[in-house]
Amino acid sequence: MHLPRRSGRNDEGSAALEFIAAGVILLVPLIYLVIALGTIQEQTFGAEAAARHIARVIARAPDATTAAERSDAVLAGIVEEYGLDEDTVDLTLSCTPQSLECPAAGATIVVSVSTRVRLPLMPEVIGLDRSTAVAVQAEAVQKMSRQWGTER
Repeated sequence: MHLPRRSGRNDEGSAALEFIAAGVILLVPLIYLVIALGTIQEQTFGAEAAARHIARVIARAPDATTAAERSDAVLAGIVEEYGLDEDTVDLTLSCTPQSLECPAAGATIVVSVSTRVRLPLMPEVIGLDRSTAVAVQAEAVQKMSRQWGTER
C-alpha cells in the first residue's frame, strides 16, 4: 500500500498570512482616506465659522473702524482654533446694493472666506503638498441695520 505523497511545500497557515496582507493593503488607504477627509472637514468648519462670525461682528459693530478691528481679531482666533494656514486664508467682503462704502447702513453684506487645505503626509518635494491641496470656500450673509454707523 502506498501512502499519498505530500509535496515538499507546507501550506499550513498561509491563508491567515494572505488575509493579514490583504487586510493591510486595503486598510492603510482606508485609514488615510478617513484622516484626509477629517482634515478637509475641519478646515471647512473653520472657513464657515470665520465667514459667519465675521459677518455678525461687522453687522453688530458701531462703525467701520471697530468692525475692521473686531473682524481681524475674530479671523485670527478662528485661524488659530481650527489650524487654518494663515497664508492661504482669503477674506472678501461685498455689499448689496453696491455703494461707495462697504459696509454701509441698510446694506446686506456678504463675507466670503476661502482657503486651501493641504492633505496630510504629502511631501514638500517639488511642491506636491501645494498641488494636491483642496480649495475650501464658505460664505455668510448678514443684513446691516439702517442706523449702522450713526451715533446712538
